[in-house]
Amino acid sequence: MANANQVDYYEILGIERTATGDQIKSAYRKAALKWHPDRNPDKKQEAEEKFRQCSEAYSILSDEQKRAIYDRYGHAGLNGRGFGGFDASIFDEFQDIFGDLFGFEQSFGGAGRRRGARGQRGTDLRYDVSLSFEEAASGVTTQVSLTRHEICENCKGTGAKAGTGMSTCRTCGGRGQMSYQQGFFSITRTCPACQGAGQVIREACTNCRGQGRVERERTLEVGVPAGVETGTRLRMTGQGEPGVNGGPSGDLYIFLEVKEHPFFERRGADLYSTIPMSFPQAALGATIVIPTLNGEEELEIPEGTQSGQIFRIKGKGLPNPHGGRGDMYVSVRVEVPSKLTRDQRHLLQELGGTLKVQNKPVEHSASFFDKVKDIFG
Repeated sequence: MANANQVDYYEILGIERTATGDQIKSAYRKAALKWHPDRNPDKKQEAEEKFRQCSEAYSILSDEQKRAIYDRYGHAGLNGRGFGGFDASIFDEFQDIFGDLFGFEQSFGGAGRRRGARGQRGTDLRYDVSLSFEEAASGVTTQVSLTRHEICENCKGTGAKAGTGMSTCRTCGGRGQMSYQQGFFSITRTCPACQGAGQVIREACTNCRGQGRVERERTLEVGVPAGVETGTRLRMTGQGEPGVNGGPSGDLYIFLEVKEHPFFERRGADLYSTIPMSFPQAALGATIVIPTLNGEEELEIPEGTQSGQIFRIKGKGLPNPHGGRGDMYVSVRVEVPSKLTRDQRHLLQELGGTLKVQNKPVEHSASFFDKVKDIFG
């Protein structure tokens, strides 16, 4: 018969009976964090009981077989089949809660497992590189100089002087861990003397002073692909700080900043520019010379071109690092002379008498990019 004091597992975790596996796991994480005894020093006894309940609920509801029995028969069905209580192995699944977050391992009734020193990945490094617009457009191989830690050649990273070796840590007896009893918890912390290695050096290496690592200045070549832009991040695997206890090295991340161009305006892989022209060129049509990334090219301006009209030149933009190439968009701007000679004024007055323009207000003109979007979709 079920104990009258037993609480429904679904109520403990605050979930519906139709909850999915992910919902059950998420609910348990929240409950475990809320009721962890170390987070509730003022109500430790209540927290320990709540923590035990939510852990028991998760160990049952996360197992399809146990959950099916519980849904049908309740607590009595589990006890009758030897499924009562909870499985302490669930703590292995939530090391971010029961290990790294609180800095220790824990167990119930001595169910914890011994862990030696774990290999830790080295720290990632960052280096900022500034490129000219032309370098970013064509791609470049550049060099970066940085100072980083590297494994000491003399002691091979052990920190011990050659020929002296290591000795068993007296603080933890070579176990790499220190155990404490706190309520019904058995708390295991990494040994502070040997940092979990179980061994300490007898005599420190004179080259690294027992650290196992030394600072080195390195110059690395970095290949920058064509078409990069400000904010692009390049990753150099394994070029960061070395790992600890045999862990892998970190990575080096190169962050790029591309300087602006005095003439071109960039938008992704596309380039935009504005070219001035005279009224006769716009009215009669002309062949003008425009700059591109690969030198000057001719552009045909048809008769009757309006100021602000945009021309698209395919494939003349920037290379795309992922493939292909952008386009170039050229906006023409009809220049009005600020000063005229007597003859020029006379000719324009004659021309003006033949041109009829209604001086009525017009709608605000769209921005340059809006026009490009409207024209080319």
